[in-house]
Amino acid sequence: MKTVQDRFLRYVSFDTQSDEFSETCPSTAKQKLLGAALVEEMKEMGIADARMDEHGYVYGTVPGDPRLPNIGLIAHMDTSPDASGADIKAKIVEYTGGDVCLNEEKDIWLRQSDYPTLKNHIGKHLIVTDGTTLLGADDKAGIAEIMAAAEFLMTTRMNHATLKIGFTPDEEVGRGADKFDVAGFGADYAYTADGGPIGEIEYENFNAAGAKVEFNGLNIHPGSAKDKMVNSQYIAMEFQSLLPAAQKPEHTEGYEGFIHLTDMQGEVEKSTLRYIIRDHDMAKFEEKKRIMTAAADYINAKYGENTCVLTLRDSYFNMKKCIEPVMYVVDRAKKAMQAAGMNPVEVPIRGGTDGARLSYEGLPCPNLCTGGENYHGRFEFIPVEDMEKCVKMLVEILTTVD
Repeated sequence: MKTVQDRFLRYVSFDTQSDEFSETCPSTAKQKLLGAALVEEMKEMGIADARMDEHGYVYGTVPGDPRLPNIGLIAHMDTSPDASGADIKAKIVEYTGGDVCLNEEKDIWLRQSDYPTLKNHIGKHLIVTDGTTLLGADDKAGIAEIMAAAEFLMTTRMNHATLKIGFTPDEEVGRGADKFDVAGFGADYAYTADGGPIGEIEYENFNAAGAKVEFNGLNIHPGSAKDKMVNSQYIAMEFQSLLPAAQKPEHTEGYEGFIHLTDMQGEVEKSTLRYIIRDHDMAKFEEKKRIMTAAADYINAKYGENTCVLTLRDSYFNMKKCIEPVMYVVDRAKKAMQAAGMNPVEVPIRGGTDGARLSYEGLPCPNLCTGGENYHGRFEFIPVEDMEKCVKMLVEILTTVD
């Protein structure tokens, strides 16, 4: 039986970075390469119905006791566009405290002063990178843990619930649940294995939207531009100045929402700003969208109609109201965490998961820890021992008898 760390190290060798600017599904064809490998691996394990659909979604079933609920476990295959996911050089280091040298040649260090939670992992074995790429624990750790749990169930005689496995593309660009086959999946409820440090369970997340703001100007030779040129880049900067400075992510925490400028492109004739909008509170979320709309209206009133074109697109909503009526799903996970040696902690997600969308589509789906930290960056790491605890947690979820 393969270890969870061996599975994880294999999966991170696949470059599965998604692309928010692509209109295809999956947004990058390379995600299907990992999907195909997972289907092959599941079939080798004996999962007869393992399959990948035309959109890159992977499904499979480990049959169990029909008297127990069908429980889904879901993780995503893509990695964040925020940092390179190609040619990952992962390694395992025994952590004895202090700083970790990731790359001696380039003098790249994982420093405890920058990441104080390292002190919680003294005595563990950390999987890290060489400091030039992300690691991909978000969410290949979740995939590895689900696969390890599935194989454990298939090679033991323990009585367990039927396990429904789902691996999605494009979660990192907010489209992971777009073409998920909820009805065909066949779970009564599910969990996304897409969280952080061990013990964390999440069923409150941001309401989320994306905004694309296009600015139209008029270019002319600068030597004869007086009273004629309209520089779209200046107008884009003016638009940004109209947004509340205190609502940037670097000034918020906990339940506080934000408006985050993620990308900017510009020339005199045409400029584009892209934002993500987040808030746990629906009223405050809608107010943030209203602020952006008002800023666009102001620009158009000042410079002329269609100078500023704002496109808002909701991505997902806070799953809390979907989970509260079925809190036994959360309670089951908490009991499993305790049995696996964890201390359950409920935390609000300052982000989102596929489970948020799926919960609104009738599949209650809280989010579970996978053990990783510092996601989306070069200093991402995950302790092997914490991954092993997460596998035990998943097994406990599936073998608990109500």
